[in-house]
Amino acid sequence: MTLGSIRHHIRIRRPAATVWELAGDPTRLHEWFPGIASCRVDRTIRTIILDSGLPMPEEILVKDDVQRRFQYKITAGVFTYHRGMIDVIDLGDATSLVVYSTDCDPRAMALTIGGATAGALDELARQMESTDSEEAH
Repeated sequence: MTLGSIRHHIRIRRPAATVWELAGDPTRLHEWFPGIASCRVDRTIRTIILDSGLPMPEEILVKDDVQRRFQYKITAGVFTYHRGMIDVIDLGDATSLVVYSTDCDPRAMALTIGGATAGALDELARQMESTDSEEAH
């Protein structure tokens, strides 16, 4: 099996701990990921509800608050294999690098998910950095 693989990253002008509070909370994905209306978590199962109303079940694999890593797999039938990972990396200057990676089969789904994750990172940065400018006023 050859997987589709895609990775996007963005530098955010906020400390990693602050970014992780939002990006690392599995119950808050809908707050910064466009196209997701809501989500709920029951132990290791997160169910996201798309704006279309379609539920998309996921299994939470890793939530590491020390490394600031969140890893999950979509368990919906459209995927033979899926693994997504979000890393929030402290750059040491009150900024963060957020990396969102996806590996999946069918391979073509990586392009679809990749476009969505790029938009999500942009929204995450917009929210985090607008909070910064609001605090300055």
